[in-house]
Amino acid sequence: MSGVRFVAVGLDDPLAEPLLAELSVEYSGRYGGTPELMMGWLRGKTADEFAPPSGGMYIGVLAGVPVTGGAFTRFDADTAELKRIWTDSRYRKRGYARMLLAHLEGEIAARGYRRIYLTTGHLQPEAEALYDSAGYTRLTAPLPPEGEGAVFPIAFEKQLSKESPVRAGHGQLIAERSGQ
Repeated sequence: MSGVRFVAVGLDDPLAEPLLAELSVEYSGRYGGTPELMMGWLRGKTADEFAPPSGGMYIGVLAGVPVTGGAFTRFDADTAELKRIWTDSRYRKRGYARMLLAHLEGEIAARGYRRIYLTTGHLQPEAEALYDSAGYTRLTAPLPPEGEGAVFPIAFEKQLSKESPVRAGHGQLIAERSGQ
C-alpha cells in the first residue's frame, strides 16, 4: 500500500482525466444517463472552486499511474465539502481511498477548516461504508433528489479538532502541478 504520492492538480489536469472518465462510466451505470452527461456534471464546478487557498484537488499516483483522487471546496467559513472522491476500479480494496481521505482531511485542517461535509449517492454503498468507518456522522435530514430524481443524496459530516494532525506517512505531496 505504500508508495502512493499525492499531487495537487487542477480539474482539467491530465492526471485527473482517467479517474473522472471511469467515474462518469460508473455513475451512468448506477444512476442512468450517458457517460458524456455524467462527465459534464462532474466538470460542472469551475476550476476556481477546487483551487487553493479555499479548495484543492489531489491525485494519488502509484508508479506513475493515477490510482485515486478527490477534491474539496469551501462550503462555508468553517466547512470544506469533499467532492469527486474516487479510486480506479483496478486498485480498489487496497486502502487507497482511505489514504486519500486522510490526505484530504490533513489538507483541509491545514487550511483552517473545522468541519467536513459531503454527500454521496444512495447507490454507492462502498462510499457509505468508507465514510462510516472513517468517523463521519451520517446526517439524518433528507436532502432533495438530484439528477432528475435519479440520485438520493446521503450527507455526512466530520468535526475536525484544532489539533487534527496532517497525516504524514499516508502518502506524500510530491508536487504542485504547473498552472495552479
